[in-house]
Amino acid sequence: MNCTIEIRKTGICDTGAEAVVNAANSGLQRGGGVCGAIFAAAGASQLQKECDLIGYCETGKAVITSGYELCDHIVHAVGPIYEGGTHNEEELLKSAYRSSLDLIRSRNCRSCSFPLISSGIYGYPKKEAWQCALKACDEWRKNNDDYELQIIFAVLDDEVLELGRKCAADLDIEII
Repeated sequence: MNCTIEIRKTGICDTGAEAVVNAANSGLQRGGGVCGAIFAAAGASQLQKECDLIGYCETGKAVITSGYELCDHIVHAVGPIYEGGTHNEEELLKSAYRSSLDLIRSRNCRSCSFPLISSGIYGYPKKEAWQCALKACDEWRKNNDDYELQIIFAVLDDEVLELGRKCAADLDIEII
């Protein structure tokens, strides 16, 4: 396959990827956690100015900005707030990954790093978040088998790392 998926224990700002995906809010405002780290590494004021010009991104979609001091591009993906799984959260989360990957391809990037979107303050259960993320990325790479892309999931904790690897094995999704 031309597209690889990797799960790494590292900070999202430390992968060296051309495109970094931000777990964004719909107003594209600087937040805490992953979002705060990405804004800080890129240069918060200049990134916020560009996000303010865009203004809004609906749940399940993504927008792209310059990466400033961090990388070539930052993709701002808006995942769903988890409400028990009864409000189309799975499809919205998969859509956020697919939209991100489409934007990454449109800029001809060859590497990208993702957080586990929606699994922090948005409350998506980690196992289900991994299943959505891995399925969405695997489906995208099968539909884009002519494109070479390194997809890196950056996680900070051993438990989340092992859960991601187990989910990939259970889903029979090849990761490196």
